[in-house]
Order: sequence, then structure tokens, then C-alpha cells
Amino acid sequence: MMKNIIVTGGAGFIGSNFVHYVVNNHPEVNITVLDKLTYAGNRANLAGLPADRVNLVVGDIADAELVDKLVKNADAVVHYAAESHNDNSLIDPSPFIQTNIIGTYTLIEACRKYGVRFHHVSTDEVYGDLPLREDLPGHGEGEGEKFTPESRYQPSSPYSSSKASSDLLVRAWVRSFGLKATISNCSNNYGPYQHIEKFIPRQITNILSGIKPKLYGTGKNVRDWIHTNDHSRAVWTILTKGKIGETYLIGADGEKNNKEVLELILQEMGQSKDAYEMVKDRPGHDLRYAIDSSKLRSELGWEPKFTNFEDGLRDTINWYKDNKSWWKDEKAEVEAKYTANGH
Repeated sequence: MMKNIIVTGGAGFIGSNFVHYVVNNHPEVNITVLDKLTYAGNRANLAGLPADRVNLVVGDIADAELVDKLVKNADAVVHYAAESHNDNSLIDPSPFIQTNIIGTYTLIEACRKYGVRFHHVSTDEVYGDLPLREDLPGHGEGEGEKFTPESRYQPSSPYSSSKASSDLLVRAWVRSFGLKATISNCSNNYGPYQHIEKFIPRQITNILSGIKPKLYGTGKNVRDWIHTNDHSRAVWTILTKGKIGETYLIGADGEKNNKEVLELILQEMGQSKDAYEMVKDRPGHDLRYAIDSSKLRSELGWEPKFTNFEDGLRDTINWYKDNKSWWKDEKAEVEAKYTANGH
């Protein structure tokens, strides 16, 4: 029974959606959110949740004394906390090393000490990228190569290399110390509460702010999109049904290139689909991600519910329209930062 769980990074985008999912679907579970409340964490993401079931602790996952105190009373730790923005990692890698590597080490040491179940939330970016292909769904036939749990690690950025490092730490602690852990590597999430520095909410809030959306390079880079609610269900499934020591890939067959996604956003928001600016590409920009989630589906019985990307995108656009107070104060600062770096 998972009665008391810790969710690291639970005030961030993907973590807070997981907290909402657990509160709404598993009333027997109490949650301690451990979050440093950097720019990516937001108390407002947890607004309205029951105080008797959700407790926010503001702190650093690399603080060994704090982590020890919290973990000894927990049944499980679900580890979302991470520095996660590629552009930021290219400007200053140091927070990524500290949080993603040292922070993960601190958590797994505490879980090892107290025999606590640990689930590590990671990214498909640890695998590097795949060759571009023109036969994406809707563009012709063929599946093309996809990432599997056996794919070789080939990270491209300080961000993805720090996440690869944390994955390998977890695997080593399982083998060497018997850590009760699982790992999931997920494709790109979208949905409510995502920070406006990220691709989809940046474009939506640009349009809502009267700013032309921006597209890196040619826009042919492909991401495999999944609604964050589907990700939350998958993580809970792995936490409660997954086999210790196993890695599960989470994806919803949502491959789309960036140009196509931007054009869908523009059309959905009543704009001409070419009403955007081309900007210089990101250094080392991965070409294509694609997830093979068949292991998760066949072994644990998970299936995505948001199978129509356009419907999920429409819901996401409406959320940003309806929650301008959540993002408007940060918009100018975020765009100024991008402009300073030519993006």
C-alpha cells in the first residue's frame, strides 16, 4: 500500500499534474511535495488541493538532512524534480549537474537507507536523436526507428547528459545495493501548468500577447507528444505494478514536427498558419524523438487516453486563455531572455 508518498518537483509542470492525478484518483494517498520553487515551480500549481492530503515542503533535493527526514516516513518517492530546459543548460550547465545528478544521488541514498520504493522520472532525450523521416503518421506509411528500453544512451546537451547520468546512478544502486527502483523515460509532455519557456506554451502565449511565434531552424525537428495526464497515469501504473529494476518508456504515438505543431496552434487560434518568424536553430538540436511504449502497454496494461493530438492541443490552448494571470507577469522576462540569445 502506498499511503504516504513524496513527489519531488511536485510544484512544477509534470509533477503538479501527477499530484492532481493522485489526489483525484487515489483518495487513500497522502502526498508530500518537495520542491525548491525555482522559476519552474509555482505554488499556484497546487492551489485548491486538500491541505490534509498535500503538504508542500520548500527545499532542495540535494539537502541530505532534509531528504533523510522526509524519506524515513515515506512509502515511496516519485522523483520528478529536475532542471529541464535545454536552452538554459547550454547557457549554464552547473544547476543541471547539481540538481539532476547530486540531487538524484541524495534521494537514492536515503531510499536505500530506509528501504523506500523509488521511481525515477526521466526523458527520452538520454537516447540522443533519431534520423528524420518524411513518413510521419499522416505523411505516408511506415513506422521508422523508435527508442526502446534497450536503446543506447547518446545524450546531446548538458541537460540530457545529466539525466542520463541520473538514470545510470539509479540502475547501479538497484544492482549494487538492492534499491527498490524503476525508471521511466517519457516523450515530450504538453498540457496545463507548463512553463511558458517551453515550445507549445511559448507559442500560445506569444499569440495571446500579440507577439509573432518563433520557429527554430527549418521546423522539421520531430517530437513525440503525450498529454501530461496520460503520463501521470503511466507513472502511477509503473509505481504500483512495475517490476523492480526495469525501465519503461512512456509515449502515445504523437510524432509531429515543430512546424506542424506551430501551424496547428496558429490555425486553432484563428491566425494564418504562416504567421510566424524563423529564428536561428539551437546548437545540437536533436532531430527526432520517437517512443516505443509497447513494453508498458503489454506488461502493465497502460494505454493513452488522449489519442487525438488536436483535441489535447485545443484543451491546452483554452487553459492558457483562461489562466492568463498564471503566466502574464513572467511573459516579458521570458521573451527578453530568448531575444538575448537570438531565439
